[in-house]
Amino acid sequence: MIGPERDATVASALPAPPAAGEASSSDGLQLDLVVERAQSWFFREQFDEGYFWAELESNATMDAEYLLLTQFLGARDDQIWRGVAQDIRNYQREDGSWALYHGAPGDLSTTIECYFALKLAGDGADARHMRKAREFARARGGIACARTFTRIWLALFGQYPWDELPAMPPELMLLPKKAPLNIYRFSSWARGTIVPLLVLMDARPVRSVPEAARLDDLMVPAAQPARARDFVDRAFLALDRALHLYDRLPVHPLRARALDEAERWILAHQEADGSWGGIQPPWVYSLMALHARGHSLDSPAVEKGLRGMHERWMIRRADGTVRVQACLSPVWDTGLALLALCESGVPAEDPRVQRAAQWLLREEIRVPGDWCVQVPGVEPSGWAFEFENDLYPDVDDTAVVLLALERAGAVDPALRERAVSWMLAMQSANGGFAAFDKDNTSRLSALIPFADFGEMIDPPSVDVTAHVLETLGAFGFGRRDGRVRRALEYLYRGQEKEGSWFGRWGVNHLYGTGAVLPALAAVGEPLDGLAARRAVRWLEQRQNPDGGFGETCASYVDRAMRGRGESTPSQTAWALLALVAAGRTDTLAARRAARFLADRQRTDGAWDEEQFTGCGFPGYGIGEERGARIREGRELSAGFLIRYHLYRNCFPLLALGRYRAGMTT
Repeated sequence: MIGPERDATVASALPAPPAAGEASSSDGLQLDLVVERAQSWFFREQFDEGYFWAELESNATMDAEYLLLTQFLGARDDQIWRGVAQDIRNYQREDGSWALYHGAPGDLSTTIECYFALKLAGDGADARHMRKAREFARARGGIACARTFTRIWLALFGQYPWDELPAMPPELMLLPKKAPLNIYRFSSWARGTIVPLLVLMDARPVRSVPEAARLDDLMVPAAQPARARDFVDRAFLALDRALHLYDRLPVHPLRARALDEAERWILAHQEADGSWGGIQPPWVYSLMALHARGHSLDSPAVEKGLRGMHERWMIRRADGTVRVQACLSPVWDTGLALLALCESGVPAEDPRVQRAAQWLLREEIRVPGDWCVQVPGVEPSGWAFEFENDLYPDVDDTAVVLLALERAGAVDPALRERAVSWMLAMQSANGGFAAFDKDNTSRLSALIPFADFGEMIDPPSVDVTAHVLETLGAFGFGRRDGRVRRALEYLYRGQEKEGSWFGRWGVNHLYGTGAVLPALAAVGEPLDGLAARRAVRWLEQRQNPDGGFGETCASYVDRAMRGRGESTPSQTAWALLALVAAGRTDTLAARRAARFLADRQRTDGAWDEEQFTGCGFPGYGIGEERGARIREGRELSAGFLIRYHLYRNCFPLLALGRYRAGMTT
């Protein structure tokens, strides 16, 4: 949504960048105005309970799969369906397709799911938008070329044969925890999705659909899915054929036990808000798996799951449209907002700061979760991303929340000992930190034919490791600590030859670099060394003529696009954070970046940003480009990109706060 137009005061909040070495006497007062307006915006947006929370936008598959889910369960609500269907239509592009992020090429699988959902909602195949969607999908091979998850959805409604899907026998549930393909070898999000899919792919339920909703018009006879490319592909396809033969055997002595174990696991992993894992995929598949196991709509788990989905997870707009979110981000949003407010000069004793801090303190997780499989004997702590996700505290969230609480003066000795100890216990053998698991690095799970939909493992990443180091630095840890030293070695190994760092959870090298340099500064690393100089040079080379920085999501598959794209507030802020941390506050590059942010601030203190600058899955299967067998095009069909609606405000405030502090030292 385009906000209020900027007025002359904000547009000139910082003067044109002076020549190197020169300064303007009015810079400080004008920068103060920009910062104070941004702070005021946050305080107006703060919820009464103390938290901050904005939309986490992904793509139209969330809407489409909600319609498919409720069609499968027989839980259709016509009013909600009308609103969700309209949101799907609003996402459609002029060429008839649906895409996975702003500015992306159309995506085949997303288009098929949206087309099917709209057919179920009553849109006629002859309507212009449906005709264009059909033409787009057929031109790209139709259903045969869609990803596995899309074909599973179609199989649930008799629009694709179950026999042609990859095999996933439920006996996988019975493998010991040290087995190569045990469920705990998968990432937390993949694990939560695969367990209910084991149930569905064994039961093979089929729900009938009206004749007008059938997808015969997306069957392209000559189309062929991607073929095996090498020995590894051929080996896993041979394994898939063997598993299909096993499935056809008349007797499976362990199957009933495996299915019972899967059902128990699903029921034990439902969260207080009715979700599974705090994200959409495990949620929808778990509801359908339980239904296939005989749980009715009014059974406790299914009723709770549907009720939760209809509450905070749906954004209802005044025009009647309804959007389904993939996830909720209040803890992450609150941690970032609180950090930005404190580091931009709001006193720690401010009641609004303390309200946010107290809410975060109440959100600490004090119960064991799936992480205990790899990290036994550690006192539970940490913070998750969502309102409710006690089984999966997130190392990244924990680092940011702890740093924000430290800045707010809200960390007592007991919390420090407990939370920092938990965070350090999650350090992987290579020195890095991942989001949810420790040493979740086996690449076998990313190679199975079933795994063409996104990330299957949760290896350490540069950005999470950097956030942990920055927090450790705030608590007095330095490079003499062995754990800090190992994490630093991991970061230095990860630097690209051009000077940047990869961003696993944000787009992309601007995010990684904007995390690493503040981390190095926080633990006392010299910022005049080769690594920092190379990073600064890379940033200066990537700065756009308007003074801002931007990077398209396509940089995950196109090396030439690293650090390149239309300037955005959040990505400009990441670059400015890096420059300030590297001691380059009083440089032309930093002043131009600060002016870009000031010039684009709205009169209400916020910023606009249409681009997607967050990342859930880059689409490599293993979370990182190095060593991945990339099958992606710029549409990132196996990726999952995110537009955090708070990023465009919290990161500029944080960056300008640190920039202002750097100018006064």
